[in-house]
Amino acid sequence: MKSTNSLKFFIFTFSLYLLIAVPRQATGLNAGTPDDFENLIGKHDALLVTAPDGKIIFSKNSEKMLIPASTLKIFTALVALYYLGPDYKFATEFYLDNEQNLMIKGYGDPLLISEVLQEISKKVATKIKKVSDIVLDYSYFAQPLTIPGISSSTQPYDAPNGALCVNFNTVNFKQANGIYVSAESQTPLLPFALKRIKKLGLRHGRIVFSHNNNECTFYAGHLIKYFLNNEGIQTTGIVRTGKAHKNKDRLIFRYVSKFSLEEIISRLLEFSNNYTTNQLLIAAGAKAYGPPGTLEKGVLAALSYAKNILYLEHTHITEGSGISRKNKTSAKDMEKILKAFEPYHSLMRHEGREFYKTGTLSGINTRAGYIENTKGQLYRFVVFINTPGKSTRRIMNKLYHNVNCKANF
Repeated sequence: MKSTNSLKFFIFTFSLYLLIAVPRQATGLNAGTPDDFENLIGKHDALLVTAPDGKIIFSKNSEKMLIPASTLKIFTALVALYYLGPDYKFATEFYLDNEQNLMIKGYGDPLLISEVLQEISKKVATKIKKVSDIVLDYSYFAQPLTIPGISSSTQPYDAPNGALCVNFNTVNFKQANGIYVSAESQTPLLPFALKRIKKLGLRHGRIVFSHNNNECTFYAGHLIKYFLNNEGIQTTGIVRTGKAHKNKDRLIFRYVSKFSLEEIISRLLEFSNNYTTNQLLIAAGAKAYGPPGTLEKGVLAALSYAKNILYLEHTHITEGSGISRKNKTSAKDMEKILKAFEPYHSLMRHEGREFYKTGTLSGINTRAGYIENTKGQLYRFVVFINTPGKSTRRIMNKLYHNVNCKANF
């Protein structure tokens, strides 16, 4: 029996080597699953690897519904690309009403960061020199937006979503000589943020602003006000919420993001940003079904795309980032997602010959992506580990060994 197992493994290894090294012969081979992978894939795990032509190299539990964690971000990226388009750029509009109030309308731009706000303020300063109130219009997204899996913690991965938010709804701070200061030179530590930091009693770190009392929107307003003042624009009123009226308010500046959707996706896949991912999902829902953007519309758009375009059979989602344990999909469906995402695979993290996305929750480890052979052909792989205490490391090491690729893990 022992020698039979060794023979099976040798046949698998040699066949898989031929699949990678001699792709022209791959269509006639079917390697199956070796015994050593059998031992690593439990009943709550799944493994699927396919050749460039779609032929299955090996598979186990490929139709089992499992938690994908952050590998789900690949699917959400596809949803955004489908509804918004790869060249889509977010906008933020600035209006002036008859009482010289500056109305700022957000459309969900996930990359309204301090450097961008500084650039915007320079442009606005060429249009006006004095305003009364700064009025924040966040109505393009419904609020509050409750995301399953997002808690009320102060951790960045729990940042809430909204149509007018800055710096991912976070602030980074530290103490110097016993005084709170910003931990990022491009971002001031405003009294608005300092009040919350002192209330939490933290000495350093990064905290998030919540939907409580519209905190995240007001922080955006106060930070924009800071940069406007720095450019010489005098503000004599308060920061408050309200709505811009396109028919009667005068549009003085429309900022169009310098980041295309492809660039945003590259960043969110690199840093696995939950906030950015769900911003894209909600924006896609608003595009598909009209504003205001809601999580429900985003999920509906995603499931419609999954069913009618990708023909997914084993996928259910409740949000787009993978932070919710209620998200379920199969390795088989994830492989279809990877096939559709292949034209954009270069947007993923890249190490050696691998393009990949990982996912981690407590007791969950996942990895999905592509392994490139020497001829530039891509082999798709999906590893879903839903067994507590296990990881994808040993599986990926063996996979790399069997496809004759080198990688460091």
